[in-house]
Amino acid sequence: MFTGIITAVGKITSAQAKGDGMHLRVEVPDGYLSDVALGDSIAIQGACMTATQIEGNTFALDISAESLQKTVGLDALGGVNLEKALRLNDRLGGHLVSGHVDGVGTVAHFAAVAQDAYGSWLLRIEAPQTLAAFLAYKGSIVVNGVSLTVNKTEDTATACMVDINLIPHTLQSTTLGKLKQGDQVNLEIDLIARYVARMLETQAK
Repeated sequence: MFTGIITAVGKITSAQAKGDGMHLRVEVPDGYLSDVALGDSIAIQGACMTATQIEGNTFALDISAESLQKTVGLDALGGVNLEKALRLNDRLGGHLVSGHVDGVGTVAHFAAVAQDAYGSWLLRIEAPQTLAAFLAYKGSIVVNGVSLTVNKTEDTATACMVDINLIPHTLQSTTLGKLKQGDQVNLEIDLIARYVARMLETQAK
């Protein structure tokens, strides 16, 4: 489990084919891996992965073809959001996050909010229509591993448009500040919403 609060920005320094999947090496800030052991879970761009090798400030992981098909940003070199797995005595700063990507969205708009004294930015994401029922005003969503609050939703014939306001701290502390229109992002819906929907589904039968 995770919280969606990014603990570091790392960098994929090597991405090599391994069978039908890939083998990655990720470089992290000094000391980040001091409390990480082989087999520990680390979320990368919102996707839960297992550390298979640790050497200095670098860890390695293997990604299956299934994970590659259902995520973006894990098969190329560059910066990535990282979060270590939640401990039971940790603060729940964001919300309960499983690290399982539910769908891939597309950035429809990303720009500074005019006349905003705090310097916030508006991020509008075109989410898959299949996720619309789980996205609500003031609800939670995970974008590339970052726990965020939904400020507005609008259903269209083919998608669910989601508006999110990003504060300067989030832009500086994660990779979200580098997004641009047309980029694809990993999305995870709220865990509680997932179970509520399942309960309603079974009760309706």
